[in-house]
Amino acid sequence: MNFIYSVQSEWIKTKRSSASWLCIIGGFFIPLIYLLNFFYDGNSINSYKVEIWKLLFNQMWQNMATFLLPMGVILASSLIAQLEFKNNTWKQVHASPQSFTLIFFAKFTVIALMTLKFFLFFNIGILVAGVLPSLVFDHKLPIQGIPITYFLRANFNYFVTCLPILAIQYLISLKFNNFLVAVGIGLLGLIGSLIGISWKHIYLSPYSYSAMTVFPAKKDFPIYSYAFVYFLIIMAISYVIYVSKKEKG
Repeated sequence: MNFIYSVQSEWIKTKRSSASWLCIIGGFFIPLIYLLNFFYDGNSINSYKVEIWKLLFNQMWQNMATFLLPMGVILASSLIAQLEFKNNTWKQVHASPQSFTLIFFAKFTVIALMTLKFFLFFNIGILVAGVLPSLVFDHKLPIQGIPITYFLRANFNYFVTCLPILAIQYLISLKFNNFLVAVGIGLLGLIGSLIGISWKHIYLSPYSYSAMTVFPAKKDFPIYSYAFVYFLIIMAISYVIYVSKKEKG
């Protein structure tokens, strides 16, 4: 119960923050482009005979997973983790009746929930981009049903690829009180991974997993297993550093 209260407290801090707006804008950005394209062409997904929902979903995720998703995760996680440094409230947090373990995991839980919030907006955007043109041009809902199970499974996989990035940015943001340091390191890791995506050992970079889901040559690699293991290792290191650190902000 204390953990839930801690998470609620941390979540309140994110309201009207830059990270919250980033989730909204980033989530609807690509679906909005597709929606405008449907209206420009004057057609809907009913014009296609293939499994259009899966095609639309995969096309949008390919555009998102390569750069925008990891970049958004880097920015949002760094912004949330840096809130205490920004407001100079670390002493107040540590003076509250909460253990360091509770604070550590409550803050990370909020970062993970914020990422899920972005996923929610993005999927709503995909549905709107598919449904709205059908209502406008065909005066009916799309003929093909929405493959909900497929959507949920794919979203889960993409979320797993984000976990090591979340863990790394959380570690860096707790270690350094400068937001630009956290974002700079994350950006270097992401750009470096994209440049070297064809390297056979690119899996050593946790920033590469989201992009690897897009490249056919990398799809047979156990991306999600590596991402989850990396996440556990980095979180364990981050926890030890945070708890043992004498000056915590």
